[in-house]
Amino acid sequence: MNQAIKRVWVALTLLFVICLGGLSYIQFFDADQLTDNALNKRQLYREFDLPRGAILVDGKPIAESVPTDDGQFEYQRVYNDAEAYAHLTGYYSLANGTTQLESSLNDWLTGTSSDLLYDRLLAMFTGKKSEGASVELTIDGALQKTAFNAIPDGVKATIIVTDPKTGDILAMASKPSYDTNDLAVHSTSKAAQNLKKVSDIDGLSPYRNPAINNLSFPGSSFKILSTVAALESGKYDLDTVINNPTSVNYPNSSTPMNNFGEGICAREPRARLAFIFAQSCNTPFMEISQTVGKEEFADVAERFGYGQQLSIPQNVVPSKFPTAEADAAELARMAIGQGNNQVTPLQMNMAAMAIANKGVIMKPNMIDKVIAPDLRVIEEPKPEKFSTATSPEIAEQLAGLMEGPVKNGTAMNAAVPGVDFRAKTGTAQLGGESNHVNSWMTGFAPADDPQVAITVTLQDVDYNTGHNTTGALMKTMLKAVFNK
Repeated sequence: MNQAIKRVWVALTLLFVICLGGLSYIQFFDADQLTDNALNKRQLYREFDLPRGAILVDGKPIAESVPTDDGQFEYQRVYNDAEAYAHLTGYYSLANGTTQLESSLNDWLTGTSSDLLYDRLLAMFTGKKSEGASVELTIDGALQKTAFNAIPDGVKATIIVTDPKTGDILAMASKPSYDTNDLAVHSTSKAAQNLKKVSDIDGLSPYRNPAINNLSFPGSSFKILSTVAALESGKYDLDTVINNPTSVNYPNSSTPMNNFGEGICAREPRARLAFIFAQSCNTPFMEISQTVGKEEFADVAERFGYGQQLSIPQNVVPSKFPTAEADAAELARMAIGQGNNQVTPLQMNMAAMAIANKGVIMKPNMIDKVIAPDLRVIEEPKPEKFSTATSPEIAEQLAGLMEGPVKNGTAMNAAVPGVDFRAKTGTAQLGGESNHVNSWMTGFAPADDPQVAITVTLQDVDYNTGHNTTGALMKTMLKAVFNK
């Protein structure tokens, strides 16, 4: 063979092998990455012409794809009770992408999950369009509606209701909210205009679910964990008398830690945990933090869920209790829910779940079942243990201490006759000239057989608004759950 022809033949063969290899890699190894690429509009346009599965609550769609004759696509994503569920469903938008459950459930809703391979093959052979699966949530529609409607307009607030025995999320509502239908429109220009309007609302991000994505100071609601740390250390028990001064300086500082001036902590300069916990006195936790130490505090926080990755299936931002660089003063601040101690509302609900369930936290979950287009159930998550936060004995002691705030302490305004509710309140100082606070209440009921763990939080409000509204919202939810 002529040497020049041979060289050309070898070069062409190599080019053919390279092209074949590249094509094979793209088709078999890089396909998922290309499909998920935000710049791949072809995949997005293809999905918009498919009947996307519904998101269901009580068997009824809160998000569904309905036929449309707008001339651009065959289906339009529609949200029912949109504002009540906006932070859960998120939106499915041509212009603005996909968020929250619409994103985390996308494989099921589009029918691309491996669980739906049979359905895709059947559709291919019959010539029908491949349909997505529907997903039934654990949410109780009546509780969700009650929670959302109870939150006053104009405040930043979240209410969470869970079943502590299973981890099922029964309600998760936040305000401010928005109409997800405004962002699901097919017109990209209109969707962009609506997104700007939504983004201009104070305290609202269409990309974040406040219940699981927003971190803030927990205030004294964290004393559930601080008290667990004290009791587990063996250096304190329910009969230990602890110094309870009105004010005490932080270690190596002239800055004071104070008890709430309008409370009754000053009545007992030395007190047991029952009084300290019921009246939410701060200064005893200065001593507790120094005696117990940051390693033990960090261990308790981790067992309760701090720093842990969690998907419900929305990804939850891990709460923070950084002790590596914390000195004695910072540990004391974190022990009363201030300083660098930052949590999501779900984290404080998990604290109540732990005490209600004898020290065990069940993994929070929002998925009840996944239903294929032919109505067969293809996924039905079972209750799953998340962690052992503390021992049954310590949990029982905490449950007893959590009776105090409701009977004669800081949570009296949430009491409902006939309901044995156990709770801990929290007021976190935000500083600045406004003197605003984060207000918290987390607890469970009934004490002898807990059916629900409920958390209420208001962010960045004055003390009276926070205290009064948090108690009123908790009472509303207790009445709704127990039909009182």
